[in-house]
Amino acid sequence: MIQTDFLKLGMKNPIIIAAGPWSRDGKSILNCLETGAGAVVTETIVSDTILDVRPRIAYDGNGVQNIRLYSDVQIEGWEREIAIAKSGKGVVIASVSAHTPSEIAYMATKMEKFGADAIEISVSNPMWESLEVMASHPQTIFDMTKEVVAHVKIPVLAKLSQNTTNICKVAKAVKEAGGSGVSAINTIRCILGVDIEEAKPSLATYGGYSGDPIRPLGLASVASIAQTVDIPICGVGGISDYKHAIEYMMLGASAVQVGTALMLYGKEKIKTMVRQVEEWMENHEIKSVEQIRGKALKNLLSFEEIKIEPTISTVEGVPCDIDCTDCIKACIYDAIEKENDTVEVDVEHCTGCGLCIFLCPANKLKLKW
Repeated sequence: MIQTDFLKLGMKNPIIIAAGPWSRDGKSILNCLETGAGAVVTETIVSDTILDVRPRIAYDGNGVQNIRLYSDVQIEGWEREIAIAKSGKGVVIASVSAHTPSEIAYMATKMEKFGADAIEISVSNPMWESLEVMASHPQTIFDMTKEVVAHVKIPVLAKLSQNTTNICKVAKAVKEAGGSGVSAINTIRCILGVDIEEAKPSLATYGGYSGDPIRPLGLASVASIAQTVDIPICGVGGISDYKHAIEYMMLGASAVQVGTALMLYGKEKIKTMVRQVEEWMENHEIKSVEQIRGKALKNLLSFEEIKIEPTISTVEGVPCDIDCTDCIKACIYDAIEKENDTVEVDVEHCTGCGLCIFLCPANKLKLKW
């Protein structure tokens, strides 16, 4: 039931472990596959490895910044590592990055020869000083993808960046070049914070931002691509529980990738996520992932399609037994007041903005048409 035919890889479920230090070599990939994930993406492989800086990961309780770049295993060393990884009989996707079409095609052919089941082209590193990444340019992505597709027989994904003016144009370029699908999105260029006493950023340079805070950006990117380009999508960004995975699939993804949640909460998080997706599908009598994919897109309108309804917030005199005034403080229209443990909404002042229903911890406020 939970099996997916994403890119014809025969995955046992749609949960993929994303590229990262947790998939840095064959043994690490094997450990990841033991979580029950449908596939694992290798840490990004490059021609010239770079030594890690220390420290390289920062966390503020919400999101994570990292400045780890690429795999520290040389290209030829991946022959051994992929062999180890494939001994577990799981699906292994090789992430590769390079500066030119010929270089990335060479690396992809090597990974195919070593036994990788698919290639993910990583062209959106947010960690350099330049504000532009390769994934900002549709023609560059077209050239890179086309060259890889011409040299390998296995599926080719391109991992896209939110750092572009039109991610759909980039996705179209991947399709036109013969790419099998896209992953969206990569981490986002960031500075996590500054110690104002020491005047020091959390990490010494710009890095990639990941975790829950980027999920809304990932969801929007996946939905935009799904509405404009007919190409398989792997949703990436801020997935930390099964509901997030289903959200991505309902907005058009066929599979999802998880990375930061594994790093923060351990491999048990992946096992739990796989089990809970399956349980949710059983409880909703859904027999395949395809029944989920794109289900929410019909409810996603353009701004011009939204009808102006006479909507207002209401509590209909329901007693409020929580000692808070969040809704009152937040109402910019001064439409809510509380008297004798009863919250009242002034319908003459309420404009139906909807904020209060998200703030109410007691779930007493509703929108009424």
